[in-house]
This record gives sequence, C-alpha cells and structure tokens, in this order.
Amino acid sequence: MRLAPVLHVLSLVILLFAGCMLLPLGYSFFAHDAALHAYDEAIVATALCGALLWLVTRGAKRELQIRDGFLLVALVWTVLPGFATLPLKIYLPELSFTDAYFEAVSGLTTTGATVLSGLDALPPSINLWRGLLVWIGGMGIIVLTVAILPLLGVGGSQLYKAETPGPMKDTKLTPRITETAKGLWLVYFAVSAACLLAYRWAGMSWFDSLMHAFTTLGLGAFSSHDASFAFWDSPRVEGVAVVFMLLASINFGTHFLAWRKLSFKPYKVDPEAKLFVGIVAASALAITIYLQAAGTYPDFAAAARYAAFNLVSVATTTGYSNADYGSWPIFAPLWMLFLGSFVTCSGSAGGGMKMIRAVVLFKQLFRELQRSIHPRLYNPAMIAGQPIENKVVFAVLAFAFVYVTCIALLTLVLTASGLDVISAFSAVIACINNTGPGLGEVGPARTFAALTDFQTWLCSFTMLLGRLELFTLLVVLTPAFWRR
Repeated sequence: MRLAPVLHVLSLVILLFAGCMLLPLGYSFFAHDAALHAYDEAIVATALCGALLWLVTRGAKRELQIRDGFLLVALVWTVLPGFATLPLKIYLPELSFTDAYFEAVSGLTTTGATVLSGLDALPPSINLWRGLLVWIGGMGIIVLTVAILPLLGVGGSQLYKAETPGPMKDTKLTPRITETAKGLWLVYFAVSAACLLAYRWAGMSWFDSLMHAFTTLGLGAFSSHDASFAFWDSPRVEGVAVVFMLLASINFGTHFLAWRKLSFKPYKVDPEAKLFVGIVAASALAITIYLQAAGTYPDFAAAARYAAFNLVSVATTTGYSNADYGSWPIFAPLWMLFLGSFVTCSGSAGGGMKMIRAVVLFKQLFRELQRSIHPRLYNPAMIAGQPIENKVVFAVLAFAFVYVTCIALLTLVLTASGLDVISAFSAVIACINNTGPGLGEVGPARTFAALTDFQTWLCSFTMLLGRLELFTLLVVLTPAFWRR
C-alpha cells in the first residue's frame, strides 16, 4: 500500500472542507458578528494545507484499493477535526486544543457532547459552524466527496463501503456509486429543508431553525442555547423535533427509494423501520407510565411530553433535552441509553450497533436454541424473507463481541482515571453510540468540560471508534494492515 495516493485524495477532501467554512463566514459577514476574523484565518490555513498536500502528491493519483479506502476514511475523520478546531481556537483562544478537538470530533461524529458553556452568548456563526459540522458528519464527508467529485479517479465504491454504517454495505440503490451518493444527499438536503421550515412554523427564529435543522437531521445535540430545547418550552417545537429525529433515524436509502418510486411501500418492506418505530413508541409509553407512577410528573400529559421527547432524543442518539432526565428514577435514563445502543437503522445518521445487527443477533439466538433441541434441523436465519448468509452472521457476532469488549475496557480505563462508575460507563455509552450526554458528571444538565485531558482524549477516541463502527478504525491500527 502506497500512502501518497491516499494523501492525494485527502488533500481534495481538505480543500472541500475549507469550502464548507464559507457558510459561517458568509453569515458572520452579513450579521456583523464578532467571529469574522476567525473564518478568514481558518479558511486560509485549511485551504493552504490542502493545496500544499495536493501539490506534493499530484503525481500519485490512482485507483484506490480496499485498504486505501479504510486508511482514507480513518485519516479523514481524525484529520478534519483538527481543521474544524481553527474557528473555535481563533475566536476562543482560552479554549485548549484538547477541548477544541473534542468539540470538533463531537460535531463531525454527530455525537453532540460539548465542553462549551455560555452558548447563548457566542457569536451566531460559531454556533452555526458547530451545527454545520453535525450536518456534514450526518451523511458523511466521504459520501459527500464521492457525490460531488466523481472525477477523482478513486475507488468510490470502496470509500462508500468503508464509510456507510451497517453490515449490509453491498446493497446498491443505483447502478453507479456516485449516483447513489448524490441521491442520498439530495434526500438528506430535502428533509433538512423541510425540517428548517417546520421549526420556523413552530416558533423558532430563522437562525435557530437552520441551526437545529442541521443538528436534528445529523442526530447530534449541538444547540445554540445552554438549556437546549427547554429554552423554548414549547410542545410544538418539541413535536417537530420528534418527527424529524425519527425520520433521520430511518435508513436514508429507504427514504430515497420511497421518493424515487413515490410510494410508501419501501417503508413497509424495510426490516428495520417498523421495528424501530414500534420499539420507540412502546418504550415512550412505558417510560411515561413509569414516570407518572414514580411521581416525577403530576399528570399523564406532562409525563408523556417529557418522556416522549427525551426518550426519542436519546434512543435516536441525538441527545437533545427539555428536562434534566439524569434526575429521573435511574431505570428511565438507563433504558433510554440502552435503546441508543441498537435502535437506529443502518444507513441513517444514528449511532450504536444499529437495528439490523440486533435483529440478526436475536434471530441467531433462537436459531441456536432450536438447534440445541433439534441438532439436525436446517433453520437459516431470515430477514425480509431472505436467508442471511453465515458470513454476515459471523461478522455481526464479531462486531457485537468487539462492541461489548470496547465498552467494558474503556469504562474500566475511565474509572481508573478517577471518574465515578456511573459517569464513566454512561460517558463511554454516550460516546461510542454517538449519543451526546450521559449521566452523572456528563449528564444532560452538565458538559464534558469537567473531564481531565486524558479522559477527554479517550472520549474523543471513543466517539471516532463509534462513528466508524469499530472495525474501520481498529483495522488501521493492526500490524497486518500495514504488511504488504
């Protein structure tokens, strides 16, 4: 594997990323906020680095192979946050690089955990940049690159398969991978625009509507207000958020097919969508009854409002809040974090294991139970009427093992570093699932600013690990990856 061709493509991604900074720059210019100089310097520095890297590697252009794709994705998601910190560091020089990198990683991985406070007093363009990072990360910068730079001469399918979440990565929506990526981004943009208009109808300002449309569709909880959705205290605003969080948690490939066919049939045959909606709805009802029975809220309507919004937010790995659910009876927030571990659909902006893997594991469990009773029984696991190949089952089992192992090891390390066990466990769960807030010291009423530098870097690594679905990042760290 030669590194130069990978770096050549990385240079183009960096240049594209510099172009993304033009949006907050333009807003800062027209709104006359105090952060204008931050984008001037950040764009120049980012574009200069991208251009220099392109000049050095311009003779190394070639078709990328599978290993090149994995390396490029890992580099993109570790290098781009460094450039994303520039506007934050330039405007907030007191912010350490550790915290700025954490904030940028949190945005691009759509986690939504923050180390910043005083969000209401920040220049609007800084909050817009934070929201834009979530929106870009929601569909994936690699998919964006494949969609709008089809003449790169790189292995687009390899990049797409390394970037997209879920075990079913070989399914094509269109014959050409660039057309698939363009179609997904078109749907993503259209639903984002609808979300913006819905927020404005519900009572948000145009700026807040844009900011929260970015973070709702990206399923990352960055907000322009410290109080998050409690700032509006509006059931209408919360209702809009719930609808679009649910939409963003369903496979965008399903949305694309429904749009192309002008039919709801793709949702009916999607093996994840119905389970996702059913589990979330049943859980919201159960938590509502539980909170009312516990006396947390005085009546069913209030319990339903706060239970539904916060449960959908955490289960979809968004992380908004309209109440301090960390102070609820512990079963409720733990159940919400548990749902965030698996309930979102593959091909969505959500984090966690994804519903499709949970379905495969569930079916494999009953397959093994039946086989223990009838050893000679031929009973292949089925999804949507199709048998699941054993290689997919084995891959899901391996993923589940690595997922649980990472949670255990990272929790132990955070606990050993001085964090209490509830805060450590929930921080790992929130970061590896890209959920945002956890419990305890990292709960919804607090930020991650209380963590030490070591704990913050570990959480940054955990967010990247979760966003790249474990193997994409871990495979690059193995010695076998670097052998010829």
